[in-house]
Amino acid sequence: MKCRIRKTFSWLLLLGALLLSLSLMVGMLTVKSAAAAIRQQEETPGQLVYQSRQTLKDPHGNSWIAIAFKRIRPDGRTSFSLRLVGFPGMVEIDRARPLVLTNSLGKKLTAADVSSNIFTDSAVPEPHVGQYDLQPLLAQLQAEIPLKLTLPTIGGEAINLSVPPSFVQEWKTLASL
Repeated sequence: MKCRIRKTFSWLLLLGALLLSLSLMVGMLTVKSAAAAIRQQEETPGQLVYQSRQTLKDPHGNSWIAIAFKRIRPDGRTSFSLRLVGFPGMVEIDRARPLVLTNSLGKKLTAADVSSNIFTDSAVPEPHVGQYDLQPLLAQLQAEIPLKLTLPTIGGEAINLSVPPSFVQEWKTLASL
């Protein structure tokens, strides 16, 4: 009788250990989406900016900051832009060519470079910072489909940045504010 109880207890203990191990593995393998906070800021009286920031990696492992923002001017006009910031000295963005957004289904969209709006001295823009007008493209972006951004460079290969659907969803949420 004692042997049978011990055997049953051993099996229950083994089963419990397996279930615990399985639940821990599932918990570790589950990817948690890191949603960036949408920030609101009043730039001047009556002019609001909503923005979100995410970090994207290029194929070489370099980090890029992607800042999506919606600006509401006092007269009610709005704009929606995406600023991409790389590490200084890493790349020189070609401002004569647009940013290309390609979804996983192969559909391509282009965003005009509006970087001249951000530099106080437009004769000496920061070569690793680019800003693009996404306002005309917002209706065509699908939150459930990932994007690839192709950033044109001078004298080198274009930089490809993968944008997960959660970031696209956040940009669409930001645009709807």
